[in-house]
Amino acid sequence: MFLHSHSFRHRVLRGVRPSLRYYASQSPTSAQFNQPIDYATTPLLHQSPASVANALGLSKETSASRQNLFQSINAALRTALAASEKVLLFGEDVAFGGVFRCSMHLATEFGSERVFNTPLSEQGIVGFGIGCAAEGMKPVAEIQFADYIYPAFDQLVNEAAKFRYREGTTGGHAGGLVVRMPCGGVGHGALYHSQSPEALFTHIPGLRVIIPRSPSQAKGLLLSAILDNNDPLVFMEPKILYRAAVEHVPSERYSLPLDKADVIKPGNSLTVISYGHPLYLCSAAIAAAEKEFQGAEIELIDLRSIYPWDKETILKSVAKTGRAVIVHESMMNAGVGAELAASIQEGSFLKLEAPVARVAGWATHPGLIYEKFNMPDVARIYDAIKRTLQY
Repeated sequence: MFLHSHSFRHRVLRGVRPSLRYYASQSPTSAQFNQPIDYATTPLLHQSPASVANALGLSKETSASRQNLFQSINAALRTALAASEKVLLFGEDVAFGGVFRCSMHLATEFGSERVFNTPLSEQGIVGFGIGCAAEGMKPVAEIQFADYIYPAFDQLVNEAAKFRYREGTTGGHAGGLVVRMPCGGVGHGALYHSQSPEALFTHIPGLRVIIPRSPSQAKGLLLSAILDNNDPLVFMEPKILYRAAVEHVPSERYSLPLDKADVIKPGNSLTVISYGHPLYLCSAAIAAAEKEFQGAEIELIDLRSIYPWDKETILKSVAKTGRAVIVHESMMNAGVGAELAASIQEGSFLKLEAPVARVAGWATHPGLIYEKFNMPDVARIYDAIKRTLQY
């Protein structure tokens, strides 16, 4: 590969001196990298029905409409409720449409026995869901913000995740349970409306953890989670995308695999691995890096399934490129990136041409006025790509 050649290394290293980059919480008009994401032009979103049909392997005649993320979630919930009477939807304010409008009109359409409000008790919401799943239902429990999941952590870890193992040969399980929650920062959520706690759940055998990147991905993954899945599943929705990300979404029912990463953009120079909202930042950083380093072709992979994750796809990509950068919004310490980096080192050590780089949130709480300092941005991702290419 050209990146391993002397000519490329000479080209990218010549005249480069170590420098200190300062990161800003606001984007000045002269900013080179940290400009607002243009969701109308990003290659991560489908701007035509033909594009989304081709990407999802559907017929060219597939009907599609432009939807944002909360609308596609709503469409998936409506499809699931119509497909099976076993599907239930409940949580705080769910019958009123939910804080982010994801369950809008569903109580009217399917009745108060299937779509209903619950008391303000996360432990009770998840515990009730586990009981429903154990009786053969397909409960979809909504936690209003991921920041509030902690009172229910015992229910998920000690009950839902262990249910099948504990039951042994009886066949009992809580596999029909899906727990939805909005996650991540929006720039002003502060301590209790900005957290990304996915790494906490990736240590728990028996749970699945999914984070979609776009409306069309969210609909297919959520339908698979509710109707085709037999494991308790945590479905985390990047709330910054609820209204920002708009693309064509197929009207029909379709599903996406819950155990496969998605290679969004192929390449052979370096692998960037991410999930959820940071993928848009990664795409912008890759475009800037490929413009600067002529001949560089950077692969972008959406992990999608955070746990269990698709080790085969990741290791195959890194063996091809020899370089990897992992990006996520949650804290760097003991985060998803740490597990991926360790596994890449174990599985592709002899193929690596540079240390595995991580770009993540810092090991601190998200303070209100400092939230933008805390999260990865295009400049930080670009710097990691540059360092890794030049190593």
